[in-house]
Amino acid sequence: MQETLKIAIVQFSPCWENANENRNLLEKLLFELPTDCDIVVMPESFSTGFSMNAAKVSEPMHGETVSWLKKMASEKNKVFCGTLFIAENGKYYNRFCWVQPGGNVLTYDKRHLFSMGNEHIAFTRGEKRLMIDYNGWKIFPQICYDLRFPVWSRNTTDYHLMINTASWPAARAEVWETLLKARAIENQCYVAAANRIGIDGNGLAHGGDSMLIDFKGKVIANAHDFEKLLIVELNMNSLLAFRQKFNTLKDSDGFVLD
Repeated sequence: MQETLKIAIVQFSPCWENANENRNLLEKLLFELPTDCDIVVMPESFSTGFSMNAAKVSEPMHGETVSWLKKMASEKNKVFCGTLFIAENGKYYNRFCWVQPGGNVLTYDKRHLFSMGNEHIAFTRGEKRLMIDYNGWKIFPQICYDLRFPVWSRNTTDYHLMINTASWPAARAEVWETLLKARAIENQCYVAAANRIGIDGNGLAHGGDSMLIDFKGKVIANAHDFEKLLIVELNMNSLLAFRQKFNTLKDSDGFVLD
């Protein structure tokens, strides 16, 4: 088991519906990425912004953006992960892609589609959770609106880190931080949250607040509203020691996901 895990969260303002421009922008932002980072986390819809123009913004899994993720993971020798829109079998998905340096790709399709923004009309929802085992760390990815649903987030598999990639608006910034802390506390896990900044193509403002929260609900680092690489190191021994001393997971109620 790897005792520490160093994460780089990329907070930036994506260009609207322009994947090529966003890939170029990210390469510039990641030019000085520390060599000892393990995982790079990017926001939801990092390649296009949160557009409901599904046919225009979606790519196949063999398309340019997934190929770019594989290239970056190989060149930087790190995991690259984030959310993009994928076209597959005549449907469109808001898909989290976890890309390892060896080219292995794991995916999770967003379960809770944001109906107030008509995401459920443009895209097809996912049905299965993804649990990633990486160097002894169990990692549970979720996407933006998933954060509001504690049953979906419940730690029944002893995961250590929750990753949330988001396009969360500035108007609900307080809710964002409150829910992130709640998920960390109730699941006794680290939470790494990657959000965007800037005004999107619909005129909606995003305030960032990408952050890393520990298993007690304490904010370790916050990018606030700046374009930034937020670098944080997590410690497995600290987490396990806390769980041993104050283990609430063993007393949690059982349930079955439908």
